[in-house]
Amino acid sequence: MDINITLLGQFIAVFAVVVAVLSYWLARGKVKYPWLAAVLGFVLSIMPAAGVVYLVILLFKKQESVLTEKAK
Repeated sequence: MDINITLLGQFIAVFAVVVAVLSYWLARGKVKYPWLAAVLGFVLSIMPAAGVVYLVILLFKKQESVLTEKAK
């Protein structure tokens, strides 16, 4: 079975965009800069396993508390 490199490249491009959107969505209340989490998710998803691990890490990260930001 031959692997079509064009199809593989398209899959990685679509996967990278999906991981970036999911990273932003998951990071909205969990990190200070969610856009940076989305960029990091996009870059890490060039290797699909790293993108999935990054999403799992974001999924299990605790929410930032609003009270801790006001106390600073």
